[in-house]
Amino acid sequence: MNHVVLLPGHLGQILVARRKALKLSQGDLAVQLGISQNRLSELEADPSRASLDRLIAWAHVLGLELFVRDKPASVSASEW
Repeated sequence: MNHVVLLPGHLGQILVARRKALKLSQGDLAVQLGISQNRLSELEADPSRASLDRLIAWAHVLGLELFVRDKPASVSASEW
């Protein structure tokens, strides 16, 4: 399934939902990422605080990939 991320919070919701679908606790995922459970909790709440490297690794562990594509013409340029 594809998700469009318009705000950092959207990405957090997607990553949390995927972690839960895989039945991984925050602690389990944190170990795989080499960070503390507390840090993972902070990042799930505000993924904008994560580096791009960390986001890519996080997505990889969850079996996801991040990509950038052209915006459909129907999306207003005034969003910026």
